[in-house]
Amino acid sequence: MSGNKFFAALAGFELPRIPLCGQQRSGFFLEVTSRRLIIGSRGSDLALIQAGIVQTALQNACGLRSEIKVIRTEGDHREHLGFDQMEGRGFFTKELEDALLDQSIDLAVHSLKDLPTTQPDGLVIGAVGFRADRRELLLMLPGVRMGTGVLPIRSGGRIGTSSTRRKAQIAYDNLTLQILDLRGNVPTRIRKLRDGQYDAIIIAAAGVERLGLDMTNLDTTLLDLEDFVPAPGQGVLAIEIRNDDHDLASAVAKLNSPPVETEISAERGLLKRFGAGCSLPLGAFAVGSDTGIRLVAVLGTGNGKTWGGLKRVDVTAGSVEEVVKSAFAALTRGD
Repeated sequence: MSGNKFFAALAGFELPRIPLCGQQRSGFFLEVTSRRLIIGSRGSDLALIQAGIVQTALQNACGLRSEIKVIRTEGDHREHLGFDQMEGRGFFTKELEDALLDQSIDLAVHSLKDLPTTQPDGLVIGAVGFRADRRELLLMLPGVRMGTGVLPIRSGGRIGTSSTRRKAQIAYDNLTLQILDLRGNVPTRIRKLRDGQYDAIIIAAAGVERLGLDMTNLDTTLLDLEDFVPAPGQGVLAIEIRNDDHDLASAVAKLNSPPVETEISAERGLLKRFGAGCSLPLGAFAVGSDTGIRLVAVLGTGNGKTWGGLKRVDVTAGSVEEVVKSAFAALTRGD
């Protein structure tokens, strides 16, 4: 797929309409709009664009003025390590949360898939939304494509990713591929591909979409959700605030998307049941409807170096709690 055709395929993914803030309670509107908020963000181009999306929404919806403060996280400092080599959780969020707690910032904007499923005492997720394309994007050098299939890459091709979830699905779909670690921000990963360090890479379509990157001279394929399952919460932005900042909470709540909240409650609810973070080889996506919620999930099996297989579940239930319970039971059956 050419670069132009790729962006045409992304057309139609619009930001949600946001209702205007009204008078909440006596003195609220005057009090919250008199503040100049400080939004915490990582320093990558993508993170700053995402923080800017929230900044603009707060200004347009509630007249809230703000500035963006860049905060470097552990994940930014340790770009040479793969995600599966990092110990602990919250590599891209902890420093932002520390700044919230010490009141250096008023709110933090995260890629939801980076955020642990439990928040530190004193913090809450005030809103989720702005979901971009949740699919995965396969980028290949010219001449690498061979045949058909989920990953139509020539035998022995070198494919880059540091995600255990992607590694498990790559190994399941194409045993001939060499899976190599890939770190760096989105432009850096694409540069490494163009430099010939890899034959192909897989990245989130949402990042490329938001950055508006030039895909000229790359062979691009958007992977179907059913064939290659994304990370829980992929493409969603989360706004984290202090739980005692009630005025700001009332304003931020206007940016929340209930349909997205339902979807990510199922996706991240399943992740939470496993008590793990981004190192778990789990993919999940949920779709809500009037009759219930569908949750599709995959879980890689193996020791992280040799993948033994891939468990897959596809369940529908009337509530988030029921669908998470059913999916977890199916994925852990026989363990």
